Amino acid sequence: MIEVRPFKTLGGADHGWLKARHHFSFAGYHDPARMNWGRLRVWNDDEIAAGTGFDPHPHRDMEIVTYVRDGAITHRDSLGNEGRTEAGDVQIMSAGTGVVHSEYNLEPETTRIFQIWIIPDRRGATPNWGAKQFPKASREAGFEVLASGRPQDAESGALPLNVDGAVLATTLKAGQTLRQPLAEGRAAYLVPAKGAVTVNGVALGARDGAGIVDEPVIEITAGEDAELVLVEVAKE
Repeated sequence: MIEVRPFKTLGGADHGWLKARHHFSFAGYHDPARMNWGRLRVWNDDEIAAGTGFDPHPHRDMEIVTYVRDGAITHRDSLGNEGRTEAGDVQIMSAGTGVVHSEYNLEPETTRIFQIWIIPDRRGATPNWGAKQFPKASREAGFEVLASGRPQDAESGALPLNVDGAVLATTLKAGQTLRQPLAEGRAAYLVPAKGAVTVNGVALGARDGAGIVDEPVIEITAGEDAELVLVEVAKE
C-alpha cells in the first residue's frame, strides 16, 4: 500500500521567519489521520529566513534527524556541542534523558531543511549529537544510509540512532530506476526533496510524501532529476 500526501495538503504555519509544512500532526496542526507512520512521528519541511532560527528549547526521548536541503544550520546544545551542517549533509540529536538546543540559520540566504523525529526503542538513553558530510555523488542511483540504529548498519559509518530504523538518501537522474527492498513488518516514508518520481507506478512530486507498507520492493523511477529522502522503521 502506498498512501500519498501531496505537499499542498500538508498542515503548516507561517511565522514570518519560519515557513513550516507538516507531514504529520505537529504544534498547532492536528489531524487524527496523520499522527505517525510506524515509529516515524514528525516530518517537517521548514524554510528558515536568513539570520533567524529556533531559540534554545528542550527535548527528551526522541531521535531527531535534520537533513539540510539548502543553505546551512548551526547547532548549539546544553551538552557543549556546536556545529554547522550544510546542504546535503545530516545532523542527529538523540534527546534521551533531556537536552536543550538551538538551531540558527546564520547564512545570508534562506535555509531549507527536513526535520525528522523518530520514537526511540527505549526511553532514558544518554543524550547525543552528531553531524556528518554525505557527498551526493556517492549516493547516485543507490540509497546511502545516513543515520541508523539497525544492526545491519553498525559498520556502515552512518550516524547512530537509538531505534531499529534508518534515514537514507539517494539522487536519481531522469529516467533512472532504483529498487529498494522493504521487509515484512517494516514501514517506509519517502519524500523527494527535489524532482518528480513514480513509486511502484504511483506519481510523486517534489516535497510530496509517500507512506509505504506491505510492499516487498519499492521501485522508484525518476521522471526528472531527483533527490530523495527515505525513512524506514518498524511498522508498529
